[in-house]
Amino acid sequence: MDLAKYKKNHKTAYLAEIYEKLERDERDLRALMETDTSMRDMGKADLENIKTQKRDIEKQVLAIEAQDILEDEMPNELIMEVRAGAGGDESALFAEELVNMYRVYAESQGWQTTFLDESRSSVGGYKEVSMEIHGVGVYQKLRFETGVHRVQRVPETEKMGRVHTSTVSISILPIRKHTNVDINPADIDMEFSRAGGKGGQNVNKVETAVRLIHRPTGIDVRVTAERSQLKNREKAMMMLTALLQAKKDEEEQKKFATAKKGQLGTGNRSEKIRTYNFPQDRITDHRIRQSWHNIETILSGEKVGEIIDTLQNFTGEITEELKDDE
Repeated sequence: MDLAKYKKNHKTAYLAEIYEKLERDERDLRALMETDTSMRDMGKADLENIKTQKRDIEKQVLAIEAQDILEDEMPNELIMEVRAGAGGDESALFAEELVNMYRVYAESQGWQTTFLDESRSSVGGYKEVSMEIHGVGVYQKLRFETGVHRVQRVPETEKMGRVHTSTVSISILPIRKHTNVDINPADIDMEFSRAGGKGGQNVNKVETAVRLIHRPTGIDVRVTAERSQLKNREKAMMMLTALLQAKKDEEEQKKFATAKKGQLGTGNRSEKIRTYNFPQDRITDHRIRQSWHNIETILSGEKVGEIIDTLQNFTGEITEELKDDE
């Protein structure tokens, strides 16, 4: 067992230390049995006991390591970005409906949500909003929500009764413990401002809001969630890292997209994934060609889990097919 490796992990460090002590006890016992023949029979039983303890620790360490790998692939923390697209005010209003839907669903799963930053339109609704969601299984369940969500309905301001089509884009950004992006601090511009509340009023008299601009990519993030500038800087850096990692992953996925059998979309935020058709009371996920009815209930957050679970089951079936083909 690689003790040096497992000592570096705080989850396995104490097990590595116990294992190391058992190895010392084993060496001392063997040395004693070599010099004192009367201890051989008793020593054999003690050696078997030590061996059993070592095997138990090895199993525990491997289980923890496997869990760490799973959490890195499917982390329990993510950032959801929601942006109004085509459709103006109607798009912003739909963006807020989607945000509320996911927030209610998150609560039903026992997850914690924190709004990092938000920008409202003049008529209400969100022009854009970013929120952090934390909880067991959060990325595994929400990862397929990335993409363009299209709504078709008659806006309240429409006098002729015509159906309008609007869009909202959603990005799901996993917060991973280990990333393969390098960020040069010299490439980042940092700005500070007061955190604005609803209606545009300033809720802080000090400049706690933080904006980071990554010059090589043009990506910029803003965080106003915390009252502390330091904490907002940390969250902004976390968000920037997630965005850069997502950009890198998206570029890699595009290279190999055609070679992936049964791929459930590309994970690209520009891909149209779902349509919410109000006149027909129907929601259709275009990737799996399946529809659900009762839009109002789903948008309330009560039934959206049915769509999310269906997508999970669909990908599970694809995984089994791939295993059978190997």
